[in-house]
Amino acid sequence: MKKKVAKFSVLPVVGASIFFYSFSTHKAEDFNTALLEEFKTVNEELIFDVPFSPDATVFDPQLRFYPQLGKSYVAFKEALGFKESGGDYKVINDFGYMGKYQFGRGTLKLIGIRDTTLFLNSPDLQEAAFYANASRNKWILRKDIERFQDQVVNGIRITESGILAAAHLAGPGNVKKFLRSNGTNSFSDGFGTSIKHYFKKFEGFDTSFVVPDRKAKANNPSVI
Repeated sequence: MKKKVAKFSVLPVVGASIFFYSFSTHKAEDFNTALLEEFKTVNEELIFDVPFSPDATVFDPQLRFYPQLGKSYVAFKEALGFKESGGDYKVINDFGYMGKYQFGRGTLKLIGIRDTTLFLNSPDLQEAAFYANASRNKWILRKDIERFQDQVVNGIRITESGILAAAHLAGPGNVKKFLRSNGTNSFSDGFGTSIKHYFKKFEGFDTSFVVPDRKAKANNPSVI
């Protein structure tokens, strides 16, 4: 009998629990529904318009402005400096040529520079050296520039800038030999770079900025 009493006495508890759970669930659902409606109402009140501005400036990396050097003297010397050293003012190559434009000691002495340590540590002096050397070469080659400008020598169009670049690589004497032999007497440096390559690569730049000067010296770093 005790077992039956126990069994029957559990039923009211279970029934009460089911009723309470059912009531609680419905109450929770009603509460959640009410809360959601309240949330919607509050958010509807908070809605506001953001003014649209079609003229607002938007950054576009494709439209970024970069200075165009074109075929200017600055473009000429920067292209030559990049070809020679990658634009590195402090580099010294395997043959002892120094700086951005790869000058040898002999050429530096010709344009008034004897302190190579000072030279390597002064970008302004290196720029002045480049101009002085170009000025000196332009004076030495002035007749060849006049004679061969826009002529075709051994399949290569000759321009003043090409002549000055070739002279920077090989010296003005080798440029004369190349031009006056109709391109048969060529020259290549220690790395195999030919004078022909410089005539082609650096043709057509405006080097009128360079004034011919037989005694040009790199004593004015402000000249670039």
